Amino acid sequence: VAGIENLPCELQRNFQLMRELDQRTEDKKVEIDGLAAEYIESVKNMLPEERVEHLKKIQSAYSKCKEYSDDKVQLAMQTYEMVDKHIRRLDADLARFEADLKDKLEGSDLESPGSRSLK
Repeated sequence: VAGIENLPCELQRNFQLMRELDQRTEDKKVEIDGLAAEYIESVKNMLPEERVEHLKKIQSAYSKCKEYSDDKVQLAMQTYEMVDKHIRRLDADLARFEADLKDKLEGSDLESPGSRSLK
């Protein structure tokens, strides 16, 4: 199990991958806009087969765009889970530390000279 010291590197890597997926999505949207404009401009002069082919290109680009978006959502969920797991581990460690500290304080009260006279 990775320690908390690895968390910043893992987060940085995941956020970098998300940025790359964002960039790919934006590039694909520009491509889709270009294909759509080209289709609208020349649709009247296209043969039916050419229209179908062009529309398939647009559909394929949209599918790729959705794939990038789905990958980004999946990565974001993994990143959230990773951070949540580390937070839960830190909470458990803190609770253990507080319990140990409480035990030590109670143990030292029992051993102090003033506490004997109270008993």
